[in-house]
Amino acid sequence: MHFLKETIRLKLFRLITRHKRNHSTAISEAAKNPQATVAFSNGRNLTISTGQYAKLADGCAVGTIGDTSTMVTVVSKAKPSPSSFLPLVVDYRQKSAAAGRIPTNFFRRELGPSEKEILTSRLIDRSLRPLFPDNYYYDTQVVCNMLAIDGINNPDIIAINTASAALALSDIPWNGPIGAVRVGMIDNEVLINPTRKELHESKLNLIISATKRNLVVMLEGNADSIPIHELQRVIKQGTKETQHIISEIETLRKEHGKPKRAIDPILTLSEEVNEALRSLSEMRIKEIFQNYTLDKIARDNALNEVRGNVLEKIRFSFPDSDSNLVSEGYNKLVKQIFRNLIFEKEQRCDGRQHDELRNISCQVDLYKPLHGSAVFTRGQTQVLCTVTLDSHESAMKLDPLSIVTSGVKEKNFFLHYEFPPFATKETGRIGPIGRREMGHGALAEKGLFPTIPSDFPFTIRLTSEVLESNGSSSMASVCGGSLALMDAGVPVSSPAAGVAIGLITKYDEKNCNVEDFRLLTDLLGIEDYLGDMDFKVAGSKAGVTALQADIKIPGLPLRIVMEALEKAKHAHRQILQIMHECIPQPRKAKKDNWPVVEKLEVEPHKRHKFLGVGGINLKKLFAETGVQVSQLEDTTFQIFAPNQSAMDEAKEIIEKNLATERVPELQFGDIYKATIVEIRDIGVMVTLYAGMPPALLHNSQLDTRKVGHPSALGLEVGQELQVKYFGRDPVSGLMRLSRKVLTAAKAS
Repeated sequence: MHFLKETIRLKLFRLITRHKRNHSTAISEAAKNPQATVAFSNGRNLTISTGQYAKLADGCAVGTIGDTSTMVTVVSKAKPSPSSFLPLVVDYRQKSAAAGRIPTNFFRRELGPSEKEILTSRLIDRSLRPLFPDNYYYDTQVVCNMLAIDGINNPDIIAINTASAALALSDIPWNGPIGAVRVGMIDNEVLINPTRKELHESKLNLIISATKRNLVVMLEGNADSIPIHELQRVIKQGTKETQHIISEIETLRKEHGKPKRAIDPILTLSEEVNEALRSLSEMRIKEIFQNYTLDKIARDNALNEVRGNVLEKIRFSFPDSDSNLVSEGYNKLVKQIFRNLIFEKEQRCDGRQHDELRNISCQVDLYKPLHGSAVFTRGQTQVLCTVTLDSHESAMKLDPLSIVTSGVKEKNFFLHYEFPPFATKETGRIGPIGRREMGHGALAEKGLFPTIPSDFPFTIRLTSEVLESNGSSSMASVCGGSLALMDAGVPVSSPAAGVAIGLITKYDEKNCNVEDFRLLTDLLGIEDYLGDMDFKVAGSKAGVTALQADIKIPGLPLRIVMEALEKAKHAHRQILQIMHECIPQPRKAKKDNWPVVEKLEVEPHKRHKFLGVGGINLKKLFAETGVQVSQLEDTTFQIFAPNQSAMDEAKEIIEKNLATERVPELQFGDIYKATIVEIRDIGVMVTLYAGMPPALLHNSQLDTRKVGHPSALGLEVGQELQVKYFGRDPVSGLMRLSRKVLTAAKAS
C-alpha cells in the first residue's frame, strides 16, 4: 500500500512539473513573438507582430490582414551623413512568390521596381518622413517585403502600419507611431479597409495616415467626383479609425520596444556669427520678397547674389567659421523672413492675396496632326498636353502580380508626365522618368480618370510635358489634360481642374501644436519649398476626383484640412470658368485625322473569306491601310481605322474579299445535283453550283449502311450525286447535306 501511494505521488509530481514546463515555454514563446491586434469597425482585424524575423535589423515587424502579410525592416546608420536633410529611402517590393506566381520576364525573377512599387514606396515615405526629428541626418532605409497575398486585402495599407510599428519598436529616433487606413464609400456607407472587390464598387479610394490627437500626416486618393462635405466627413471618420492602430502600436512599443538611441548634437553657429548674418542680409532679403515685380528667376538670382556677398563677408570677418554651417544659417534666415512676412504683410512674395490665383491662359487645337492638344499656363507654370486615340489593342497590359493586387488587367486611359530640365532653367539628363515624375503623372491621371466614359471605343494616351515650372505642375497637367481631351472629342462627363493649397504655420515644437496659420491658394515653387504643406486637389463641378497632401510638419489638425478643401473648391470654380471660355464642351465636329471605329457582322459561312488562311487577309489589310480588326463575338468584328479615308479604303478591300458570284437561293428540303471535287477519309467534298466553296458530305450521310471510306461505294472525283439540303449549321455556317435520306427513300 505504501509503495502504491509513493508511485501515485511520483506520477502527480511529474505531471505537475511537465505542465509548469510547458506553461513557461508557452510564455517564453509569446514573449519572443509579441503581437498586437486592431479590430476595425467592419469586423476585420490587423495583427502586428515582432521578434520572429530579421533580428539583426534595427526594427522589424510583420503585419497581417486576412491572409495578406507584409514584413517591414528598418535600418539606420550609426554616423550621420554630410547632407543637411534626412536621407530616407523606402523600398516596397512586390514578390511573385507571395501570390503563388512566377515572374513572366525572360529571367523569371523580380527585376527593377514596377510603377505600382514606386508609387507605394512614395506613399509610405510621405507617411513616415514628417515625424523624424529635424536634426536627424542619418542614412535610413525602410524595406517592405510581401510575405503572402490573398488577392482580397491590399498590402499597401498593411505596409504603412507595419513600417510605423517597425520604426516605433526600433532604437531609431522617431516621433511616431502613425496609423493608416484606406476608406471606401458604397451607397454613402463608409468602408474601412475595403477588400479589392469592394474597392471596385466604391466611388472613393482614400488613404489616410495620422498620428496621435487626430493629426493628419498624409492624404492620397481618388474619387468619382465626391462632394466636399462628404469627403470631409470621410476624412474625419478615417482619422478616428487610425487612433486604434496608434494605441496598439504604442502599447507594443512600451512593452517590447528598444530605447531610442542618442544622436550627435548639431553643430551650430555662434551667436556672433548669427547676428552678423542677420545684420548683413535681413533688410536685403525683405526687400527682395517685397519686390512684387520679380519673377522666379529674378528672385532666385537676387537671393543668390545676397548669399554670395554675405558669405564672402562672413568668411572675411570670421575665417574660422564653417562655410557649410554659414550657408545653412543663411538658408534658415531666408526661410524665417519669408514666413514672417506672410503673417506680417498678409501678402505673398508675388503680391497676391492668400486666396488669389495667378493669371491663367489656355489654348486648344495647337497643331493639325494631333488628335487633341492644349497648352495651359498659370503664372510661370506651363504644360503642353496632347491626346492620342488608338485601338483597344494599344491598351496598357499590367503584369500578373499587379492584376492580383488591383484586379485590373489593362488600362485604356493613361497619362504620361514629363519634366525636362529646361522647365526650371537647368541642364540635366533626359531619359527614363524618375520617381517624382511617375508620382505626378499618376496623380494627374487619377484626377482625370473619373471623367472618362467607360464605354469609350478607343485607348487614350495623354501626355503632359512641363515647359515651365514654378509650382504645381501636376495640377496644371489636370487642367491642360482636360482641355486636350475635350479638343480630341472625348465625351468627358465634366471638365476637371486642379489646384495646390499651401500652408505657413507658427508651429510650437515643444507642445506639437499649430498656434497660427495661413493657407495659400495656387502654390508657388518657393512657397512649397519654404512652407509646411503641398495639398493638391483635383476636381470637377460635381466634386473632388483626386487629392494628395504632402505635409512637412508632424501632423495637421483636421480643421486646417477642412478649410484647405474649401479653399480648393472655391479655386476650382474660378479655373473651370476660364477653361469654359476656352472650350465650353467636347468638340463635336470631327477632325480629319481622328480615328474611327465601326462594327461589322460577318456571316459564319463567310468568315473564311474575311479572315483568310491563318488570318492573312487581316494582316494584309493592316499592312496596306493601317486598319486593325479585332473579334468581339463569333460573328461580330470591330474595325479600327486611323482616319476616315483609311476606313473607306479598308471597306472596299473587305467587300472585295467577301464578294462572290451570285449565289442561287437554296431551299430547305430540296434535292440538288452535287459534283464530287475531292475524296477524303471522312467523306467527299462536293459543290452544288459553279464557284461554290466545297462543302463536306460526311461518310455518315453517304448511305444507310455504315461507310468507313467513300471508296467503298466506288465514288470518284467528278462523279455527280443527288443530295438533300437541310440549311446551314447555325454556329459554324456550314451546309448540311445528306445522300442517305434519298437512298433510304429508294430502298423503302
